[in-house]
This record gives sequence, structure tokens and C-alpha cells, in this order.
Amino acid sequence: MVGNNQFALSSITPGGGNRENDLVEAVAVLDVGKTHAKLSLIGRDGAILAVRSRANATPTADGRAVLDADGIEAWALATLGELDREADLAAIVPVGHGAAAALVEGDGLAAPVMDYEAQPPQELARAYEAERDGFAVTGSPRLQRGLNLGMQLYWQEQLYPDLWPRRARALLWPQYWAWRLCGEVAAEVSSLGCHSDLWRPHEHAYSALAKRRGWADRFGPMTPAGSRLGPARGDLARGRVDVLCGVHDSNASLHAVRSYPEVAGRPFTLVSTGTWFVAFRTGKAGWAEPERGGLTNVDVAGEPVQSARFMGGREYMAVVGEDLGVEPGPAEVRALVERGVSTQPSFDYGGGPYPRGPGAISGSPATPAERAALGSLHLAMMTRAELDVVGAEGPVVIEGRFARDAVFPAALASLRAPDRVYACPQGGDGVALGAARLVWPDLTPAVGLAPVEPLPVDIDDYATSWWVTAHRNELPIP
Repeated sequence: MVGNNQFALSSITPGGGNRENDLVEAVAVLDVGKTHAKLSLIGRDGAILAVRSRANATPTADGRAVLDADGIEAWALATLGELDREADLAAIVPVGHGAAAALVEGDGLAAPVMDYEAQPPQELARAYEAERDGFAVTGSPRLQRGLNLGMQLYWQEQLYPDLWPRRARALLWPQYWAWRLCGEVAAEVSSLGCHSDLWRPHEHAYSALAKRRGWADRFGPMTPAGSRLGPARGDLARGRVDVLCGVHDSNASLHAVRSYPEVAGRPFTLVSTGTWFVAFRTGKAGWAEPERGGLTNVDVAGEPVQSARFMGGREYMAVVGEDLGVEPGPAEVRALVERGVSTQPSFDYGGGPYPRGPGAISGSPATPAERAALGSLHLAMMTRAELDVVGAEGPVVIEGRFARDAVFPAALASLRAPDRVYACPQGGDGVALGAARLVWPDLTPAVGLAPVEPLPVDIDDYATSWWVTAHRNELPIP
């Protein structure tokens, strides 16, 4: 076993506890992302009642990057106990980022949880290339490092030949946390279908790779994201609180945005922002360009959704550097446009619409606010290209951290005109809202989408110059 990762207390007796009538009913959402973990309370009216978060550590094991499962668990258990005193918990819903799975045996981890940024040996990666199914079958492009979950599992076969897949189970990241909270094993399609090489989205079945190598039998029973697996274990609540199967984070955001009346029942494209910028085009399925960040995701109903992604958070940090948190405005955008200060994509290895790079800054931002504005403009240009990759139609909805940015939404609205761009209110927590909708399907957001006005600065020529430079060594201008 790895670490002190055992269940300490027995299951809560169903129907037990003494709930206080004056506490508001809420869903607790445990969102374990790549860089942060967050616990949110969502009320029946869609309001965010409380939020707790922590930065995730970045440990290593035998020189490989791994995920901080033990640290996250200790924090999550303690924080759930605190939140249970603030609300009448209706359920706990685990959410996790993609390209992560834990090998478990007995009551705990059987091996460190591999980080998708771990770099497999070149010979192993080449051998895996010959094993995986093609993009036309799985909708999973071949990604770098361990971003294909199949690559991680193949590598772990070599690292732990007596363990995987002979004895251990593989629990997808949200279902790992469901298991830690209630002890029940399950698999769920939105995480399984997230550029994993393991799923055939149009056939609703495991890939030939997953079946041939014996992995398909080791994930546990396929279970809907909103299914209640069982009561929470340990000293987490004063009465029975059921744990749901859980869901992939970006697909939780998509599930949330589908409830907004401004876009309900019509084609739209969601841009979920954070470490990753993921675009989901609703309305019709298809195959986006894999060489430009295109892929097929699978929503909570098991249906394929044409998507594209790039590592926007890393792109932004590469431009902004130490000037994080500075608030730019139209004046900084105007100054950059007038002086021709611009960027070239891409800065991060994660691929996207301009995978060849290398990223660079042309000119010099004069102030931290100008540098922040430049980072936001860079994200807007990259996102516009990402939307072209998925063939976006209809309104665009921005969710997540950068929906609150002072420049990015307005710049994207300028680039997408005349199509309407919306932002989730105050950035919104689409992940938490979508997860809560698994408990309460009729849940509607407390506040509607906010229309985004274009920048009061003409950036058309600036954008055209950016795209010409970006495509010089890539593909034709969109």
C-alpha cells in the first residue's frame, strides 16, 4: 500500500444522525482539479453557499510526477466535516480532471497515482503507438506525455507487472474519490471518454486496446454519473449522506450550461476555462482536427461531443509571468495595439490549435497591466482558433476562471461578432452547478448568463496580423 490511505471509521448508518431543521439543504461538490482541489456547497436555488479550496502539492515517486492523493484526502475529509455543520447535505458529488486513474487493491492505493505530465520512456511511447486504436475510432488524438490515459496504463503494466492488470482495479479520478468516500467501485463514461484511447464514443463501448490488454474488466461496473453509490463513510456527516458516482470536470460544466435559458434547446459552444481551455460544440457530432487540438468528449448521457482544447492557464502564465492578479483594461489594450506588441503561439507542450510553436512575445509591454492585457489578448486569439477547430455555431458561453477576466471575454466578443458571447455570472462555478444538477436535475442557475460587450478598441487588424504570424508555419488562415 502507498501512504496512510485507509478508511478510519465505519459507514454511517442509513437514516442515522440528527439533522438540524434550520440548516439549508445543499449538495457538496468535491472538485479535484490538476492544480487545485475545491469543495463547494450548492443550494437548491443554484446559489453557491460556501467554497473551500487548496493548492495541490506536486510530489514525485521514483522520479515520476504523481498526484497528491493522500494530501487531498486529508484535506477533503476535514473540510467535509466542517461543511456538514454549515448545511444539511443532500449528497456528495465527486468531480475530477481527465487523464487520471488510480490503481487500487484492497482498501487503498496499490501504486502512486500517475500525473499526466510524467514523461514515459521513448521506446515505451513508440511501442504504445502501435497498440492504440486510431482517432477515427476513439476520437482520442495521440497526445504528449501521459495525456492519453491508455499511455499511463500501458506504462504501469511495465512498472508493476505483478499488479496491473492482474490484481489491481483502475478507478477513474472522480470514481476514485467516490470510492474513498463510500467504498463502492464504479466507472463512468465522461471520464472514460476524455482523450483516453479507451472508449469508442459512437459505439458506446470499450476500445479494442482496452479489451485486448484486459483493462476493460478492471474498471468496475459502468454507472451513470448521477447514480447514488452508497452512504458516505467515516466521520463526514451527522446523518446518511449519499455519494454519487461523479463526473469529469469539463463535462460537469457542459451539464450546467445546458440549463441556462439563454442557450437551452439551441446549438451553442461552451468554453470552459482554467488550466485547460476546453471548447464543447453542441448541436451535432463530428470529428474535429486532431492535429489542432480537436477531440471527441463524451457527455454525462454518454453522447459524443465535438471538442477542442489547449492549456490556456499555462499559456497565460507564460505571457504574464510574475504579474498575476494585475487588472488590465481597454487603455492597456489600446496601447498594445497602437505599438504592435503581440504574441506568437504556443508556449506549452499540451498542443492545441497551434501545436508547433514556439511561443514568443513581439515587442515589450510597458507595465504589469499591459502584460496582463497581452496575456488576455493571447488567450482570446487562441480561443477564437479553438472555436474554428470545432466549427462553433451560435452563441459562445465562457465559464470558469477567465470568465471574470477584465479583457479576455470582451476580446473574444470582438473576434466572434456578430455571434453573441455570454459569461457565466461572476465567472460562475459551472463545475459545481453541473455536479449539483446530477442530484437535482431540475436545478436552474440562480442568475442568468451575462451578455459580453465587445472591446471599445478596434482589434481587427491586430487579430489578422496575429493569425498570419501564427499560421505561417501551421495551417491556412481560418
